[in-house]
Amino acid sequence: SGLFVQIIITAMSFFGFGQSADIDIVLNDAETRKKAEHKSEDGRKDKYFLFYDGETVSGKVNVTLKYPGKRLEHNGIKIEFIGQIELYYDRGNHHEFVSLVKDLARPGELTQSQTFDFEFTHVEKPYESYTGQNVKLRYFLRATVSRRLNDISKELDIVVHTLSTYPELNSSIKMEVGIEDCLHIEFEYNKSKYHLKDVIVGKIYFLLVRIKIRHMEIDIIKRETTGTGPNVYHENDTIAKYEIMDGAPVRGESIPIRLFLAGYEMTPTMRDINKKFSVRYYLNLVLIDEEERRYFKQQEITLWRKGDIVRKSMSHQAAIASQRFEGSSNPERSQSQSNEEGDS
Repeated sequence: SGLFVQIIITAMSFFGFGQSADIDIVLNDAETRKKAEHKSEDGRKDKYFLFYDGETVSGKVNVTLKYPGKRLEHNGIKIEFIGQIELYYDRGNHHEFVSLVKDLARPGELTQSQTFDFEFTHVEKPYESYTGQNVKLRYFLRATVSRRLNDISKELDIVVHTLSTYPELNSSIKMEVGIEDCLHIEFEYNKSKYHLKDVIVGKIYFLLVRIKIRHMEIDIIKRETTGTGPNVYHENDTIAKYEIMDGAPVRGESIPIRLFLAGYEMTPTMRDINKKFSVRYYLNLVLIDEEERRYFKQQEITLWRKGDIVRKSMSHQAAIASQRFEGSSNPERSQSQSNEEGDS
């Protein structure tokens, strides 16, 4: 049997089935680039290099021959930068919204290990990386040594965050809700748009209480919508439950709310991303009476990501990116604005 295995291995290497080289992708600024935690499909959290829209992605592809002295024939060596959306109900059908290719070597042969430089300049990365219940949006580099029978390839995932700025004028949410002759409450939240580390401040005022309320809470609900037409899937996930009150309120009572968002795992609001999916957030006010009846009122809020202090090395690229996003005519202004936001 040992001889049989040896014959198979010899045949495999003769036909080129065995991997005769290793590929490695190394980013030029790997030592200094910030990393961000991102959830994978199986729920595990890993850290990946963090990029923003408009930033250059550059580095080296190392092709290391496993058997020095043995030639490696190939049909070309290339590297790709890809942004793609995968819907889980349509596995294997990847929708690419960014696809860039650089040829590193023409068809030929390698007689020794070699390193190839690459650079994708000011790459557009329009959407935030996202792993959800039914959809995944990912960005990655893929280096490939093309061969007649089996390509040798390696992928390196990165994470992209989208930064936004919103004007100071941010209208509050004020609503009255009630059941005729039984319950009448007024609730107010200080604004309708919150950054991911913001605080929701509000109050609830009881104008009329004729039912025995036992419990009251605010939930943050994340709704992921995928697909179109008859194939639309809605996935609701309760991200947070915040108890406002335990016990019966009286008429004229006012209850303050302070809900800190920083402790919860949330993404910015995503609306109709590449016509494939949306992620929206809602504040859900829930009242439960003594007979376990539930009354609730939902209100959509917008979540956005605020920039940290921008590093000097990427300040120009960040200015380009913010200009593209905000339609700002003055990159200097955009830049100082981002810095001020980071400081606050």
